[in-house]
Amino acid sequence: MKLKLNHTEIEFEEGKTIYEVAKANGIDIPVMCFNDDLEHFTSCMICLVKDAKTGKLMPSCTMKAEKGMDIITNDEEVQESRKMALELLLSEHVGDCEAPCRTACPAYMDIPLMNRLLAAGKVKEAWKVVTKDIALPSVLGRICPAPCEGVCRRKPIDGAVSICLLKRYAGDVGSTQEKPDIKQSGKKVAIIGSGIAGLAAAKHSAEKGHAVTIFEKEEQPGGKLRYDTAEELLPKTVLNKEINQIKNLGVTIKTGSLVDEKTFKKIQKDFNAIVIASGGITEEQKNWEIPFNDKGFIADQNTYATEVLGVFVVGTAIKLGRLAIKMLAQGKEVAFSVDQYVNDKPVVGETKRFNSRFGKLKEIEFDEYLKESLPGNRIEPKSGKTEGFTLQEMKVEAARCLHCDCRKPDTCKLRLYSDEFDVKQKVDNDRRHVTKKNVQHDYVIFETGKCIKCGICVRMTAKYQEDFGFTFIGRGFDVEIGIPFNKMLHEGLKKVAVEVADACPTGAIARK
Repeated sequence: MKLKLNHTEIEFEEGKTIYEVAKANGIDIPVMCFNDDLEHFTSCMICLVKDAKTGKLMPSCTMKAEKGMDIITNDEEVQESRKMALELLLSEHVGDCEAPCRTACPAYMDIPLMNRLLAAGKVKEAWKVVTKDIALPSVLGRICPAPCEGVCRRKPIDGAVSICLLKRYAGDVGSTQEKPDIKQSGKKVAIIGSGIAGLAAAKHSAEKGHAVTIFEKEEQPGGKLRYDTAEELLPKTVLNKEINQIKNLGVTIKTGSLVDEKTFKKIQKDFNAIVIASGGITEEQKNWEIPFNDKGFIADQNTYATEVLGVFVVGTAIKLGRLAIKMLAQGKEVAFSVDQYVNDKPVVGETKRFNSRFGKLKEIEFDEYLKESLPGNRIEPKSGKTEGFTLQEMKVEAARCLHCDCRKPDTCKLRLYSDEFDVKQKVDNDRRHVTKKNVQHDYVIFETGKCIKCGICVRMTAKYQEDFGFTFIGRGFDVEIGIPFNKMLHEGLKKVAVEVADACPTGAIARK
């Protein structure tokens, strides 16, 4: 039999759904409540398609394909309907894709993962996680004002997790001088200035395989970190150690190299891209034919690109008075733009993913989040902040983390589709559902607030004959998914716990 899909006539096998017919013909239709292994019913409405003859929207995962149909899967109305379905799901989704501490960090460091590794004593692994985003963790661990701690969900309970000191411990103890195996790109990047923004730009650009040369006018690298920061706050030995780690990536630092107009033009000819990270703009730099205003050079706020091709600007060369962590973050971000430019790709900078967030915890939820952490107030180092944590202090403090981040940040379909459809989430924190964490299972966790009631877990536990499994509890808008007869999670999932967790399209049920 034949029907039309997006104005193209195709043949199909009788008994198949529109979704199955589309998939067989290479047309992707988003689904969340659908699972190939189970009997199906429609709940999420993400898979809507349109009957071109009637204009009617229908769920493709349950609607059978019929002879002579004329189906549209991707026009503006269909896309808008899917977006609306996603927004409805998100309006009741009580869960964060990334923890508040990570989104508050200008460098977007994966703080919860660092905490878990440190709590387990895996300090080198934690250092690798930290340095993915933070070029100078030992330095920042001493001078950062810690905006991440200001939004830590543990703060109103018994004190924020001491993230900055934990980051410092990872930098001080977990660092290695092992030279990484980096595939070289053949591209050359010049960085003018070796302050915190320049060092970060150099580190991340070198990791992308580019040959990086830093031009520094002073006799030693480090900028204000070296010359304007007190020794008792930031020992030079700490700064030198982390600069050497950046040099170990293959970065060349030419000190005593003042870049004037003539030198700048030569650098433009010799290098594929330039990053200006030299601090406040000087009178000499105003002759470099780069647009500027009373604050500094003019650059795109997302990509840091100037009007001069191949020239980027970060740090106080754009605007004076920025925090060290923000300038370091700019150094990280500009490396994405530089990499795109030298590889002839559209320069868009670092892409930002959709992030679900629901706001502050309610007091009734404190105990729910404390289930995954150690009890006790914030620890202060017994030897003082200058000395920092001991190993035992570090492990205990790291274990105070509440694990606010999602366990499926890269596979949650709700996040992936929200990204694709550019969805905006609106959550009323005062009226939202109270979220619970069911952790009484060795292998999986169930967070009720993240559930979209797709029913996959209900159908799967029924198919594999769990004694209790999952079921729908309640009616109408108040319906919830849970274990019947008030049984515990480990009683409901004895046979297919991991399989159910992997089949859940969100982070509601996930592997621990």
